[in-house]
Amino acid sequence: MSRKLRSLDWFGKDDKMGFVHRSWLRNQGYPDDYFRGRPVIGICNTWSELTPCNGHLRDFAEIVKRGVIEAGGFPLEFPVTSLGETIMKPTTMLFRNLASMDTEESIRANPLDGVVLLTGCDKTTPSTVMGACSVDLPTIVVPGGPMLNGRFKGECLGSGSFNWMVKEKKLNENYTAEDILEAETGTARSQGHCMSMGTASTMACMVEALGLTLPGAATIPAVDARKKVMAQLSGRRIVEMVKEDLKLSTILTRKAFENSIVINAAIGGSTNFLIHLQAIAGRIGVELKLEDFDHIGSKIPLLVNLKPSGEFLMEDFYYAGGLPVVINEMKEYLHNETITVNGKTIGENYSKTVCYNRNVIASVDHPLQHNAGIAVLKGNLCVDGAIIKPSAASRELIKHRGRAVVFESMEDYHARIDDPDLDIDENCVIVLKTVGPVGYPGMPEVGNVDLPEKILRKGIRDMIRISDGRMSGTAAGTVVLHVSPESAIGGTLAFVKDGDMIELDVEQRKLHLDVSDEELQKRKAAWIPPAPMAARGYVKIYIDHVQQAHLGADLDILKGGSGDTVTRDLH
Repeated sequence: MSRKLRSLDWFGKDDKMGFVHRSWLRNQGYPDDYFRGRPVIGICNTWSELTPCNGHLRDFAEIVKRGVIEAGGFPLEFPVTSLGETIMKPTTMLFRNLASMDTEESIRANPLDGVVLLTGCDKTTPSTVMGACSVDLPTIVVPGGPMLNGRFKGECLGSGSFNWMVKEKKLNENYTAEDILEAETGTARSQGHCMSMGTASTMACMVEALGLTLPGAATIPAVDARKKVMAQLSGRRIVEMVKEDLKLSTILTRKAFENSIVINAAIGGSTNFLIHLQAIAGRIGVELKLEDFDHIGSKIPLLVNLKPSGEFLMEDFYYAGGLPVVINEMKEYLHNETITVNGKTIGENYSKTVCYNRNVIASVDHPLQHNAGIAVLKGNLCVDGAIIKPSAASRELIKHRGRAVVFESMEDYHARIDDPDLDIDENCVIVLKTVGPVGYPGMPEVGNVDLPEKILRKGIRDMIRISDGRMSGTAAGTVVLHVSPESAIGGTLAFVKDGDMIELDVEQRKLHLDVSDEELQKRKAAWIPPAPMAARGYVKIYIDHVQQAHLGADLDILKGGSGDTVTRDLH
């Protein structure tokens, strides 16, 4: 081994504390040789019955343990805060940083030499990777995998994507309560996370593109037996990584992050990718700016035809060849020499792939769209930036000038959006305030708010929507997100009024509020900041320390890491 095992500081000493550390664990029935130099592998489990997408990870932990033991390691499973996107209020994003702290301190405080992260639902992937980065041990990710395709009356439905169509289906397609119930019982019909190219699938592809999973791990459906094989092989591999001292900081180089940006564009990944990748980069010490996502990723061809930007779902993507095909297709855009968890380069891992369905995965020579990725907007309305996903936007709206219809909060939106007397038409721009990191708090996925009923009844399906919040990766539309600085701290968004004209020009990367600087200064002078949303506990810490969206919305006190050294030792 290239360095001494950390776990020997707990289990390798023949003194009082060595006795204590070993003797209490022996009540689980571990034999003596487990304490005598075997690499101790922590299995970080985000399983919870309150996180439906991760409900199968309890079983997967046992499969990983099997691989660890086969390779001569000592597996010890531990739980961390689990974040169920579909259940938690007000938003899981409020607790992403808390879960990362839980992961970081659990890893550092315990006798672990390497870590396996069991992930699935949206925030469980970035939060655990963030925490692990701040400790920087050998680490491998086992993505939980997507569900099987949803089914409804012979149609494939995407869990998540269908949610955003319920109002429209009722109004324009006469869906009955029985129809909605049947769809409800058929959209999420197996274990796993959302099977559209939402945030969960995007995060799985993100970690594979970064080099943190075994090749091909991201797209295998959760209930496919090959996912179990991947989990067992990951258990074997983490033991070898410890022996090689192959740490996260070796894998997560600037070039690896650039590769991930390219692949996210090629798959049509979620806008949430930006905010999570920046937070991960901040923990491992790689400089990554918001503008990098545009410079590196906005001119990349879109290859994957998946909802919400396309037609198919993750199960189809896997059968067509999965992420390996995309990575191989994109090799001319990638740093192929970057190292991955199996010790090989990304170029070596994906040099031999076969596409089985070009309707699902296009070739780089004949892409679905030539310039995909995520566009970073600038202007007086978003001094530090805002983002839009062009592949999910309406062509006729990516250059538009319209009258602002302003909602001061989500409560204001819900109270008035379907009022028949609301002065709004399809040419207007919906502006939603106080849904940013501080204002909500937590920056919820509400940016893609439903259109007014009277607009939907016209058959209109899209309008420009602008907010300082996020949107689900399962959603689509001409939606401007992550406006920074946010309205709750006095960003320009706070001063927008009904009737103001707003200009969006995606090609020119422009988002402009047509109000003079003098008028904005008057409005700012009269502005009263909203009262803080919490006065105690973690939420108070979050509000006081969260960074803005263009910096990744991590806590400023968590940037970087403390390494794997325990702060104090009883010896």
